[in-house]
Amino acid sequence: MDKEKVEKAIYTILQEIGENPEREGLKETPKRVARMYEEIYSGMTKSNEELILELNKTFAESDKDDVEKFGDMVIVKDIPFYSTCEHHLVPFFGKAHVGYIPNKKVIGLSKIARLVETIARRPQVQERITKDVADCIEKMLDPVGVIVVMQAEHLCMSMRGVKKPGTKTVTSAARGAFKKDQATRMEFLQLVKE
Repeated sequence: MDKEKVEKAIYTILQEIGENPEREGLKETPKRVARMYEEIYSGMTKSNEELILELNKTFAESDKDDVEKFGDMVIVKDIPFYSTCEHHLVPFFGKAHVGYIPNKKVIGLSKIARLVETIARRPQVQERITKDVADCIEKMLDPVGVIVVMQAEHLCMSMRGVKKPGTKTVTSAARGAFKKDQATRMEFLQLVKE
């Protein structure tokens, strides 16, 4: 990201909305916004494939007996995430719930949270984050099944347009056993509710 270009663009936007970018309180805003963009769009620096390669270094190869010791299902729930709507460039934020049934590989739990965070740090739609997280876990672990459920409030619906603050959008992506077996899916949903 070229911070100088971002700063110039923010300066221009401030002018075009009728503000004085040179007034006290706004003088440093273009620089602050450029630094913020570097942070909140840090997911742009890695493709999903690069992220998978990085995270793949952390999984544990296990034999079938070890996998059975881990239990039938691994769930990391209530993972907070923040993203930016690609349609209006305003934030949306919420929680992700990720579950998988190990086959021969398991991954460190913090890596699941890191995966969600990195993918969310791009101009996005919630549906794509949900799908990408499920696809990445499927590619990394080749699990018996994977499921991702995300719920978020979109400020493009809260602040503008229909102006319905507090409205939540829920998306899900299911693969393998979670897609084929209703009981497995229901077990995950019940455990996420608790």
